[in-house]
Amino acid sequence: MNMKMLRRMQNKMVKIQDELAQETIEGTAGGGAVVVTMTGQQQVQSVEINPDVVDPEDVSLLEDLILAAFTEALTKSQELAGKRLGALTGGLGLGNLGF
Repeated sequence: MNMKMLRRMQNKMVKIQDELAQETIEGTAGGGAVVVTMTGQQQVQSVEINPDVVDPEDVSLLEDLILAAFTEALTKSQELAGKRLGALTGGLGLGNLGF
């Protein structure tokens, strides 16, 4: 692989990373009672909680819903990044680089 090809790949990588930073993914739990919005770079943008699921007598339920929504958003974000970056690195024999 020559330097010209490496520069092109680097430029594509930067473009993909910029696109991932602009994309948002949602993870939900409890039928939408908790929604976590995250970028394609795994940065949490927001957490929305329906007031109806806030029960001071059952905080553990709310904790479980938040965890489930966050985990779903993170998984979707990682899958998106893996698809985008995998297309770029797929032919290089680098594995999936953790994505």
